[in-house]
Formats: sequence, structure tokens, C-alpha cells
Amino acid sequence: MADLTLARTGRDDFTVAADTRPTYFSYYWNRLPPLAQVAIIFAVSRVVTTTFLLAFASQQQETWQSPAKPDLWTFSNLWDSAWYERIATGPYGYSSDLPRNDEGQVTENAWAFMPVYPVLVRALMLVTMLPWEIASVLVATAFGFAAAWVFNRTLALVVDRSTTSFATLLFCIGPTSPLLQLGYAESAQNFFVALLLYLLIKRQWLVMLPVIVIASFTRPTGLAWAMTLGLYFLARWWMHAKGREDFPKPEVIKVMAAGLLSALAGFGWLLIAWAVTGVPSAYIDTELAWRIHYTGPIELVPFTGWFHGATFWFGQPIGAIIVVLFVVVVLGVITLPVMRRLGIEIRIWLLSYFTYLFAVFFPQSSTFRLLMPMFPVLGAVAIPKSPLYRVGVVVVMLVGQLVWLYLCWYTVEGDWTPA
Repeated sequence: MADLTLARTGRDDFTVAADTRPTYFSYYWNRLPPLAQVAIIFAVSRVVTTTFLLAFASQQQETWQSPAKPDLWTFSNLWDSAWYERIATGPYGYSSDLPRNDEGQVTENAWAFMPVYPVLVRALMLVTMLPWEIASVLVATAFGFAAAWVFNRTLALVVDRSTTSFATLLFCIGPTSPLLQLGYAESAQNFFVALLLYLLIKRQWLVMLPVIVIASFTRPTGLAWAMTLGLYFLARWWMHAKGREDFPKPEVIKVMAAGLLSALAGFGWLLIAWAVTGVPSAYIDTELAWRIHYTGPIELVPFTGWFHGATFWFGQPIGAIIVVLFVVVVLGVITLPVMRRLGIEIRIWLLSYFTYLFAVFFPQSSTFRLLMPMFPVLGAVAIPKSPLYRVGVVVVMLVGQLVWLYLCWYTVEGDWTPA
């Protein structure tokens, strides 16, 4: 199977024309081991992002979450970080009684946030006696570095070293890259996504099983990964039927087992919330509580949230047109010829995760954050080797980071919904 073989061997048959003569910098850079390269990229990117955060914090007015001009640790734990703190420090974590308003509707509560990240932060707090504000950032940053490293190793399986290195840089400085060091679970989610893709490309099915479970209780990942494995199974089966690649029965069973486990894990948190609260729809009702301000009381109907959101923000028919165009653009990007360089596994993940978001998500300021697990697309963005192109992409990424911090993290009067 051509695409699958490309993913496993790192063939680079479509090299973009460029001057390949090594510069002084590239000569010494390429002599560094990959881990050292990633460490340098991550460290420098964190200095840049921390500088941005400090600049915004110095201008921050007093809010319900922080004093005026908060320190870095406090400013790194705004918005939903407060929910993770409640889970980690108690006693206001996962309650058996769902909070409700006067109309009996479930309101925002901790069941919307999964336990792996706050439990790990709590463990660090107990061992080091650090406060939440510091421990949460340390855990998030550690996962951020781990995500960058595993992403680098995953791309190394499918593209050349220069592309891998540049894509790692883009991952570390992208518009939502501050999340790699903020008190959120996104850096942990990105680590597990990169690890799952690495294991899929390497076909390490047994190692993948515990990762599936942990990832599914970090951020909603299980159902998207189940779809990924389902599409992967069909692709392998089709190629086997065409006589292009073997798909032995033991591997068939392993892929099916991993897919089934992922589907079960994807529903696991819903079942736990039901068991603890006694309300079958506890988790879904909790998630819907975040959109009730836009839509009013509403049931979760798959593939309608984006249209409801577009109606709120733009009205109709413009809203529906924007949604359709956005979907067409995303699908068009995933199917671009250059994307074949990344192998079928990464393309299937991008399609599956976007389909999951389109099915269940309601667009608002969290849209940018929730799209972050599609970061493997950066492997394709990083392929052109023109210095002018690469400098331009870096500038765009850094500007995007500033825009995201201003719109979705820094709090101003009339701010829209939390990050």
C-alpha cells in the first residue's frame, strides 16, 4: 500500500525544489541529536511565549479571576483552569448532585472536565507542596515538551529531517501554542494524540491500548480515535483485497480490538458521570450548559451545533454559507496532494477529529483551542524549504499567537466566552 508504506519508511519522493547547500547554521544544527534540537526549539519558544504572557499580564485589569497586573503563575491559570483546580483540590470537584438553575436546567460544572490532568497536578502538589498555580503550569509545560518531542519523532517517520524540525518549531510557536504551558489539559491531549499517531504508524497495537484509555480520560479523544482506527481498518482491508499489502488475521484482530476499546473509552466518562450522579445525560447536559446562553434550552443533535453557532454570530443564510465553506476548505486541505506526504494515518486522524468536532461542538472562542489536535497538518505546512517562505510562516504564527492571547486569554471589557 503506497501511502501506508510512505508513512512507515519516511520516503521523500516529492522534495520541493530549493537550494540544498548547507549554511553555517544548518551544518551545526543538523549535527545535533533530535532530542537536543527539540529541547532548544521548545526552550526558545517558551521564552517567546512567556514574554508575550508577561506583556499581556502587565496590562491586565482586575477581573473576577485575578487582580490587576497578575503574576505569571496567576495569569497562566485563567478561565477553565479554575475548574481543574476545583477537581484537584476539592471539595468542589465531581459532585453527585448536578447544579441547576431556577428552570431546572443543568449549569456549568466540573463534569465537563476529565480527570487525568488535574489528578497529575494534584500528585505533584502533594509531592512538592507547590500551590496549584505553579504545579499546573509545570505539568502542562512538561506535557508540552513531551508533545513536541513525540510529534517530532512521528513526523520523522514520514518526512525529511528539515521538514520535521521546522514543523516542530511551528507547533511550538503556533497561535494556540501558549496552551503548551497554561493550566489546561490541552498539552497533555496533544502529547497523547502524537503518541497514538506514532504507535499507529509503527503498528504497535498492544502498547496503544493503555494510551487509548488514558487519552480518553484526558480530553475527549476516544470517539475520534475509534473513527480513525475504523477508517484505517477499511483502508488496510481494501489494499489487502487489491493485493497491494498483506493484512494478516492477527493484525486484523488487534486493530479491531483497539478500535472497540477506543469506542468504549470514548463513552466511558459519560457512563461514569451517569453512575455517580444517577442522571443518564449528566455529561451531555453539562456540556450543553456552556451553549445555553447562545441557543437557549436545546437537545444535542449531531452536526447542528456549527449551524446554531453560525446563526448566533452571523445570522442566516450567511451563517450556513460560512459553515459549508469552512467544511469544504478543511476537507480540501486534508485531501491536497501535499498531504499524501504525511501518510494515510495522519490524514485519517485529521478527518476523524474534524468530523467529531463538527458533530458535537458549538463554535465560540474555544474553537481555536479545540482545533489544536489537528496540529499534524503542520507537517505539510513545513515542507517548502524556501527561506523566505519559512520566515513568513514563522511571522504569521507569532502574530497569530498574539491575536489568540488578546482575543481568547487576556480579559477585556465585553470579552467573549472563555478560552
